[in-house]
Amino acid sequence: MDLSLYPLLFAPVYKEHPWGGQRLAARYGRTGTPTICGESWEISAHVDGLSVVANGPLAGQTLNTLTEQLGAALTGTHATHPHRFPLLFKLIDARENLSVQVHPNDDNASLTGGEPKTEAWYVVDRTPGALLFGGFKPGTTSETFRRAMAQGVAPQQLFQLDVEPGDALFIPGGLVHAIGAGALIYEVQQSSNTTYRLFDWGRLDAAGHPRPLHLDQAFQVINPGLPEPRIIRTPAPSADAHNLWQDVLSCRYFALRRLELHHEVCIQPGGLSFYALFVLDGAVTLVAGKTVVPLSPGTSCLVPAGVPSFSLQPGSRNASLLVTTLPGKPDPMVFS
Repeated sequence: MDLSLYPLLFAPVYKEHPWGGQRLAARYGRTGTPTICGESWEISAHVDGLSVVANGPLAGQTLNTLTEQLGAALTGTHATHPHRFPLLFKLIDARENLSVQVHPNDDNASLTGGEPKTEAWYVVDRTPGALLFGGFKPGTTSETFRRAMAQGVAPQQLFQLDVEPGDALFIPGGLVHAIGAGALIYEVQQSSNTTYRLFDWGRLDAAGHPRPLHLDQAFQVINPGLPEPRIIRTPAPSADAHNLWQDVLSCRYFALRRLELHHEVCIQPGGLSFYALFVLDGAVTLVAGKTVVPLSPGTSCLVPAGVPSFSLQPGSRNASLLVTTLPGKPDPMVFS
């Protein structure tokens, strides 16, 4: 197998959920989506939705296989476990409210046999009035929340956050949360598929039955002492002609930035971290050596840490991208 490094595109892994919609097909021209598409796993080495390379000599290989073989040449020297890809990237289309849920963290996942999951949401789009839910309001306890669930008013015990496109929210493991109807979310998370459902808005499955809840597990991993979640608002892009890197948020698992691309930029990863790209708006051409990868809006791309350098060139107008690396990565070596 030729393991030469180059920017990788993947076939999306679509997930059908009862709360999903059709925006991924309508907005990005995606084909092969289910009728009710809740999620697209964009970059994933998780066994529940393995990404398969769709371009170049490595086409047909799964991301977990490549990570096992390449190690830090793919993930970077900042990876805690270089031969395991640490993150999972999703698009989430919430036509209806997602369940009120919680994920374990590194400290308590072993209590329930689950996988730890800390995540961040970036609001790509939303219908007017869309909300995000997260964290217990003051005075809420496990007991009062159980009563609220039984009475069908559990969301009233959570902070309700108005959002605009470009907003972000950090969701540490242990924080009770839900994505509200109308939100289109780009999610960066630990590589995990553990979700404990607390409340499902009275929703029924295709057979007319309530979806199962996971109350015992959920109450073992809820952390009621977490601070109130706050919406992160990045400044609106300026009208000048300079490329602009904006920090969105950073945690022990990942660093998320937004790049407003006005003219060509060259980046040298330095072997420290992979670069996971998602094009929000505008066309971008990625060039790494002899490899040229056109990126349209809604496209995800993974640049291995061992790629010596790559450039991003906007199309006929400016472009906007989300860029995720491992934490501890210094400002990229950028040459305009």
